Amino acid sequence: MSNFPSLPEDTHLSHVFQRFPKGVEPLLALHDALLRSPSEFSIAERELIAAFVSGTNRCAFCYGAHTLMARAFGIDAEVFQTLLDDPAAAPIAAKMVPVLLLARVITTQPGKSPVRETRDVLEAGWSEESLFEAISIIALYNYMNRLVDGAGLVPGPEYLEPGAEELEARRGSTYTKWGAGLGLISDKTR
Repeated sequence: MSNFPSLPEDTHLSHVFQRFPKGVEPLLALHDALLRSPSEFSIAERELIAAFVSGTNRCAFCYGAHTLMARAFGIDAEVFQTLLDDPAAAPIAAKMVPVLLLARVITTQPGKSPVRETRDVLEAGWSEESLFEAISIIALYNYMNRLVDGAGLVPGPEYLEPGAEELEARRGSTYTKWGAGLGLISDKTR
């Protein structure tokens, strides 16, 4: 249920963005820059970071959406059963574990400088560019979780039991294409 009386009972993020479009276009462009542009991280790994931050924050809407996106790009569903309790025990690449531990510290201990965790990310073999990208994704999803929870959004059934068509549709889209489809972004060539 939305916290905005002018929005429908089953409000989705698209309704919120259509009703309050200020800043949506650059926000969606930032999503694409961080989650879809060339990177040392795969798209699946970046979506996994988004899902992990969202799960850590207990943001059911974003956790559902980005678990779905991570699955669409190849992360097995079984990963998510263990991931939030113990990233090191989850069936993911060992190189991703320090990234998720960094995400946990940034998310749960605001104001703490994660010196050890950033060093661990670099020692795992990630570049400084990837470290900055990971920090940026973590920051973006802490923002998005607050926005979604503040709006009172809850996940729809498409996040809980996605079919093969839903997963395939997710692979073929970007955040700015989604925004263009909602009429929020005028240039549909993005």
